[in-house]
Amino acid sequence: MRFTEIKSCFIGPAISPEQFISEHTFIYIGKGAITGFDGNAQHTLKTGEYCVLRKNCLVRYNKEKENNEFEKVVIVFDEDFLKRFLDKYKPNQEAPVSADVLVKLRENRLIPNFVHSLIPYYDGQGRIMETFVDVKREELMLILLQSQPELAGIFFDFGVPEKINLEEFMNHNYRFNVSIERFAYLTGRSLSAFKRDFRAIFHETPNRWLVYKRLQEAHFLIAKKQQKSSDIYLDLGFEDLSHFSFAFKKQFGYAPTELVR
Repeated sequence: MRFTEIKSCFIGPAISPEQFISEHTFIYIGKGAITGFDGNAQHTLKTGEYCVLRKNCLVRYNKEKENNEFEKVVIVFDEDFLKRFLDKYKPNQEAPVSADVLVKLRENRLIPNFVHSLIPYYDGQGRIMETFVDVKREELMLILLQSQPELAGIFFDFGVPEKINLEEFMNHNYRFNVSIERFAYLTGRSLSAFKRDFRAIFHETPNRWLVYKRLQEAHFLIAKKQQKSSDIYLDLGFEDLSHFSFAFKKQFGYAPTELVR
């Protein structure tokens, strides 16, 4: 089912601009497509499709417009809301069936109907009127749990990341553009413990190591794969092309363009 009236909107507390999912997040694509990479696999959502992104995960994504338009509905289920919901409805909690970052949702006619029901509450600024935020979030949560009760095991797990192998995690996730504080949290460490353990393993500070690691990858992609700087700098965790070019030349003594044949 598609509704041409669907507009982009965001419901819930603000989320981090980093490539880090801090709270469980529902996404519905009204028009266009979105492709995300979680470090292990690539996922694509097209018009009329929807999913839940799990909290405490790293995701990098790109959007594609349809007829020069891109519309999405994003609903954030923050921990405070989830605890209130749990206390009010007391849903059964089953163990989650997988640890996937992107949780696929079964087709459910109630979901596009729910998205359509948001239209009268738009405030004209891409948000739902504050009075109705929790009401509409509760409605969606009830729909999701009725269709897939096993989601309760994901939504109502309020644990924090446990201490994991730092070397393995960083070598796998260095391309993600997130803060050192995020990396520390995701590896189950305080910031000070993370920095201490990091230096003991890599014999370097986290910031310097990240820049060097990303530049090494960039050098390989440009020299051996003949890729363009403009096509890779974002995927390697750099925020803008000029910063990437400056860091590259400082590290290697020549501009990345000099590697292109």
